Amino acid sequence: MKTVIIHGQSHKGSTYHIAHALGEKIGGACREFFLPRDFDRFCVGCNQCFMEGEKICPHYEALAPITSAMDEADVIILASPVYVYHATGAMKAFLDHYGYRWMVHRPEKSMFRKQGVCISTAAGAGLGSTNKDMADSLFFWGVGKIYRYGKGVAAITWKGVSEKKRASIDRATTALAKKIRKQYGRVKPGIRTRVWFFAMHLMQRKGFNERDAKYWKGMGWTGRKRPWRS
Repeated sequence: MKTVIIHGQSHKGSTYHIAHALGEKIGGACREFFLPRDFDRFCVGCNQCFMEGEKICPHYEALAPITSAMDEADVIILASPVYVYHATGAMKAFLDHYGYRWMVHRPEKSMFRKQGVCISTAAGAGLGSTNKDMADSLFFWGVGKIYRYGKGVAAITWKGVSEKKRASIDRATTALAKKIRKQYGRVKPGIRTRVWFFAMHLMQRKGFNERDAKYWKGMGWTGRKRPWRS
């Protein structure tokens, strides 16, 4: 099993330690990327990824190592501390670059058989909205199974997290890793994803964006083929 972790910050705080621990408990190969250290570009809104293809994006080459790692992985972990009730700007800037992969455009086939995890921490509130920032992208990429884990650590640094909370985190990540391992090789998207896909299937049959329509037709998705079927 292969796991990739995208950290929404470059320092190793509470969010990092939780995500890293989960990656280790899942087992197998694990690659980690840190934002903005490993990718620090902002989407310029040129729309070239939608209209002409993602390789036209001025940041395509810089983003390629992370894109490749996500495509090869069985599990994608997105981790971000809460910044003013939302994911970090670095995480948002990163996710902005994959708008072309949303189901409404050109989703990557392999995503429908992957598992995704959203992890957030805060001294207090904002866990739900931060995880939603990341889960929205996982869902619209078509990721077959998505988990969310948010933890109020009541501390600014990992050293400040109490032993009681650390024990709780350990139990939660152990249980989550067990679920992920159990689902390995058996992932299929749920009804909500299938409904969205069917709606996009109808739209692409009529044609909206020429490049998107050509992609869907080439994949056979405007017919009877589906990305979660072998």
